[in-house]
Amino acid sequence: MASSQVRLRILPSARCLFDKMVQIRLEGLAPHKSVKLRSKLVDDRGVTFTASALYVADKTGQIDLSTSPSLAGSFTGVESMGLFWAMTPDTPHSKYLKKNVLSPTSVEFQALCEETGELLASGTNEREYLIEGMKRIPVAEGNIRGVLFIPPGEGPFPGIIDLYTFGGGLTESRASLLAGRGFVVLALAYYRYNSLPKNPQNLNLEYFEEALTYLKNHPEVQTSRIGIISLSHSGALALSMASFFSGITATACINGCTANTVIPVHYKNQVLPPLTPVIKNITVTDSGLIDIRDALPDPTLERNRSSLIPIERATCHFLFAFSEDDHNWNSSFFAKQAASILKSHGKESFELFGYPKAGHFLEVPYTPFCPSGFHGAVGREVVFGGEPKAHSEAQLHLWEKVQLFFKTRLGSKNTAV
Repeated sequence: MASSQVRLRILPSARCLFDKMVQIRLEGLAPHKSVKLRSKLVDDRGVTFTASALYVADKTGQIDLSTSPSLAGSFTGVESMGLFWAMTPDTPHSKYLKKNVLSPTSVEFQALCEETGELLASGTNEREYLIEGMKRIPVAEGNIRGVLFIPPGEGPFPGIIDLYTFGGGLTESRASLLAGRGFVVLALAYYRYNSLPKNPQNLNLEYFEEALTYLKNHPEVQTSRIGIISLSHSGALALSMASFFSGITATACINGCTANTVIPVHYKNQVLPPLTPVIKNITVTDSGLIDIRDALPDPTLERNRSSLIPIERATCHFLFAFSEDDHNWNSSFFAKQAASILKSHGKESFELFGYPKAGHFLEVPYTPFCPSGFHGAVGREVVFGGEPKAHSEAQLHLWEKVQLFFKTRLGSKNTAV
């Protein structure tokens, strides 16, 4: 039972959007009392993520995570959101999974006496994905499958297609939060979802063209203001859409590749074969994880050019973001290569952001860090790279840059608070 004198406060509110910062404060402690703070969440797969930190109350009996340093635990120093970004899974190599954005992510906190383990106080932060009045509409129109998010207020709004990473299914977290900033966002699945193929032999760009047409024709969407956001494998799909389709204004490619990978891409009479990995460049870490960072060759070499995406044909603005410690592949090389290709064709319509010590999955802020996990194309656990704090800082910075990018290039009616 918690002590009646000690109070754990979550400010400004115990309910907030998932990407918002909160202030954690303990009050009513004995002066200079040592306290262990723990955080815990359970994702939609049932995997538990936890973090802990040791604090000492000030002379007034308070601990404020925005000013009080952690002395030991999952992190040290003053880290107001450390109990969020430092969480690790109890099952190794697990990536945080959130499928149902209609329910918040509950982060539970406990304050324990460091000496006895007695529970002093507890609280829960409900981190939501949908702002009030947002519409979430499952989409099964023609061939396309996904979920459409429409913000409240008077439209029409700019539109964005959200493409997630390799592995199939549908991820709605980023799409729902981005829609809260004044965009209509289509979270688009492209395999292993509903009636879509589980193991496609190729990916037809006509499917993505149909999705683009659907979004442009929606009455709540401004037809001339369409963007794409992508991550990892879907980066090549986003670049292909920008290269082969008209009517795309802005494309964000996060830790992507300049060439097609894994699954052949077909469009009309053209085929982009997957870039063939160099097996001898694959290594194994001391912990037994596969490291594929250097497996992909340079797609601009003559023998690989059939896999290279012709981004010089694109007329949109680009945002290329890369993690310098990405071990899924060499994102830094590919992002800089994309910028170089555009420059060589007289195009300067791109932004380039690099993040030292960040790993592969740059998600929305405060998503638990994923340094390793199962890779569908490899069939084993691989290392994804990065360091927790640097990765968290990268996610926070990039999220702001992504919103500014789309607001600048597409305009928006910001509705989130």
